[in-house]
Amino acid sequence: MPTKEIIQRVGALLDLAGVLVIALGVAVATAVFVLRWWRTRQLVEHYRAYRQGVGRAILLGLEFLVGGDIIRTVAVSPTFTSVGVLALIVLVRTFLSFSLEVELDGRWPWQARNPLGGPSVGAGPR
Repeated sequence: MPTKEIIQRVGALLDLAGVLVIALGVAVATAVFVLRWWRTRQLVEHYRAYRQGVGRAILLGLEFLVGGDIIRTVAVSPTFTSVGVLALIVLVRTFLSFSLEVELDGRWPWQARNPLGGPSVGAGPR
């Protein structure tokens, strides 16, 4: 089997892994949310944990998808156009990852974590 075909398949497997991670992560987060709601009947109480579970699944899946794109683009067809398209894809996915990370943690990445688990100093409106 030629090297390019192997690399294409590895990239496709990483894409598949990314999609599966997202789908399974959302399914597990949903199942956990429904079970918690069923036990307590408190919807709002478990909603934040549900969003965090879904966000983490999306973040991990995006990492696999970016890895697949990088492998296919750089190793198979490193033309100026394909590298430019890859750069745009990585930029968009990085923005999505950054946005999700801010949403999950409730703070900017450069802000210190509060050791008590609450919002960081200066994280809220003043």
